[in-house]
Amino acid sequence: MISEASADSPQPLIHHLIELRQRLIYSLIGFFGAFALCYAYAEIIFQFLVHPLATLLQEKGPRRLIYTGLTEAFLTYIKVAAFAAAFISFPVIASQVWMFIAPGLYRKERKVFVPLLIATPVLFLIGAAFAYYIIFPAAYAFFLSFETPGSTGHLPIQLEAKVDEYLSFVMRLIFAFGISFELPVLLTLLANVGMVTSQGLTTKWRFAVVGIFSVAAIITPPDILSMIGLAIPLIILYGLSILMVRWVEQRRQ
Repeated sequence: MISEASADSPQPLIHHLIELRQRLIYSLIGFFGAFALCYAYAEIIFQFLVHPLATLLQEKGPRRLIYTGLTEAFLTYIKVAAFAAAFISFPVIASQVWMFIAPGLYRKERKVFVPLLIATPVLFLIGAAFAYYIIFPAAYAFFLSFETPGSTGHLPIQLEAKVDEYLSFVMRLIFAFGISFELPVLLTLLANVGMVTSQGLTTKWRFAVVGIFSVAAIITPPDILSMIGLAIPLIILYGLSILMVRWVEQRRQ
């Protein structure tokens, strides 16, 4: 067992490479272990992801999802398992990253990074849950409003979504909202290295609002509800980020 004094002393490059390899192996074991578990329940996980759409489609009668490629359904379950495994194994991966970089940090820096490391998965899950429970139902209702019934001389227009396209849409939105909700963590890290200040963030809030709406318009579906649904929480998180940056500055003083 390495003593605290030897852990704080400089180590040769080969020692860091061996340590890095060990942490990567542990991270891969955690991910693939979670992947094997999630693949066994891939169909249940996929049904959970499709539930907001299924709830709306049930009101319109029997509906279905389709796949047109021979391997599309199988690859979709692979993606579902990998998607869920990334969620489940994140604490293992984050702990390995922390154990690799922690010996190179001062005690004061460790006290700052530990709360941020804990806040990262929490904020991501909040963002993902916000997308699933709030944005998805509103967005699906908007897009399904373009369906039209058939009549004499007219064919009906109905949604028959492909499983692969639907999963890609869901994953893109969940990751977009989850990563966007990491804004306080990002700005706090930048404040720790002196790249941003609370005064600068406060004086430039108008530019930040414009930037937030621009980002929300790019990464959300082309409907106003999704864009506003992402922009408003990000503006609130921007205000929270100013308070966190101010807290970092006070700790420095």
